[in-house]
Amino acid sequence: MSGKPRLTYCNGRGRMEPVRWLLAAAGVEFEEVFLETREQYEKLIKDGVLMFQQVPLVEIDGMKMVQTRAILSYIAGKYNLYGKDLKERALIDMYVEGITDLMQMILVFPFSPPEAKEKNLDSIKDRAINRYFPVFEKVLKHGQDFLVGNKFSWADVQLIEAILAVEEKIPAVLSGFPQLQAFKIRMSNMPTIKKFLQPGSPRKPPPDECYIETVLKIFKK
Repeated sequence: MSGKPRLTYCNGRGRMEPVRWLLAAAGVEFEEVFLETREQYEKLIKDGVLMFQQVPLVEIDGMKMVQTRAILSYIAGKYNLYGKDLKERALIDMYVEGITDLMQMILVFPFSPPEAKEKNLDSIKDRAINRYFPVFEKVLKHGQDFLVGNKFSWADVQLIEAILAVEEKIPAVLSGFPQLQAFKIRMSNMPTIKKFLQPGSPRKPPPDECYIETVLKIFKK
């Protein structure tokens, strides 16, 4: 077994995508195991690998880690992306939690029934423009390149992931946010992130029907 982190999840974004983003931003190569059947998932549970019978699963530093937030916190701390002290860490946590709330809406959107999609898309747009993005626009107006301590952190990675995910659905969403437009350009040109955004990287495409069917097949009883 190599020393690379090993990620077990479906071959799609879901709750593993922020983990892929954070590892990639930290310049860490990783391996992936893709679940394709209910039987694979049930075997992980039977073998006692999944503490709460849930994926994502990340094997790193001799641990079998579950729960997305715990995984991300560990990676951020390990690779010095979690602030210099408790106050910066608390600020990063607040920003990350806010972004996660927005990303949760995007996460469930592909699984919403056809008749609800337009309403749900409007909700994403409203929350992004009126609740979440204004917070980060205000922070960046103070002339800093990054959200916390003017140093690259987990919060910046979460934000660029969210910006790009929302833009896929609402291309003009940043039209009223010049600071976020500049932030997007800066982040997208950072070497590790630029590499992750290239074709052929471990970054997953937006969910399609095949991915949705696979998820439902594996996890829906």
